[in-house]
Amino acid sequence: MTSGFAKIPQDLSYWQKQRQPLFADLAWNIPEQKTGHLALIGGNAQNFSSIIRTAEFLDRTFPLKQVATILPASLRDKLPASENISFAPATSGGTFTKSHELRKAIESADFVMLAGDLSRNAETAIAISDAITASETPLLVTRDAVDLLAPTAAQLLSRPHIFLVASMLQLQKIFRSVYYPRMIMLSQPLVPAIETLHKFTLSYDATILTFHEDNLIVTSHGDLTTTRISDTSYMPLTLWSGQLAAKIAALNLYNPNKPLEATTAAILFE
Repeated sequence: MTSGFAKIPQDLSYWQKQRQPLFADLAWNIPEQKTGHLALIGGNAQNFSSIIRTAEFLDRTFPLKQVATILPASLRDKLPASENISFAPATSGGTFTKSHELRKAIESADFVMLAGDLSRNAETAIAISDAITASETPLLVTRDAVDLLAPTAAQLLSRPHIFLVASMLQLQKIFRSVYYPRMIMLSQPLVPAIETLHKFTLSYDATILTFHEDNLIVTSHGDLTTTRISDTSYMPLTLWSGQLAAKIAALNLYNPNKPLEATTAAILFE
């Protein structure tokens, strides 16, 4: 975290608009040989299908050496055995609890995606927070995982290599949790929202994708891109299905030092 706030350039020189791919070369940077270990963490005793679908999407779309899916042990009897699915100890309610297995799954991966369906269980929040802060593995947080970790956002944002794929409402929770002095508002026009996100990522080392005023906004280290949703294959609801977040995770795994570029490229990657 840096101290103070940088002055916003009057010409908004940090902002690029993506109509055609801004970083098309990254699509060619995907290795031909299978490489990289990406871990998906999520699910609970009642809901896990979206995690499985996201894992299958990653496996057929990218040449990853391993897509590991980590689910709570409450699901062990509900799924067929698979070498790519493992289980970590669960609470009596069927969600993750604090465990060595969960920490090991995160530490052994090259990139981790908290894919959601984690519930709002306080014990699970503690378990996930403990596991991710013990590691510097690049981490993407999306869907209800953002809500789960929002109360401890200061701890989350203090670790390196953080990616948030979050709605504006979820970002409000993050901003409030860290007592950020400038709130992001749903009623704001696009430019004020962009200015706030620009400042936030100068203060916190996070890469953020959100959606506002019909634009997908990506910001990292103060730099920012926007892409009109009409120029993409997405609808507002499909942004949060898990597939876009999965593309972001994979492209950042392959391009570890280009978070803005890789995250922006994921939007138009087909």
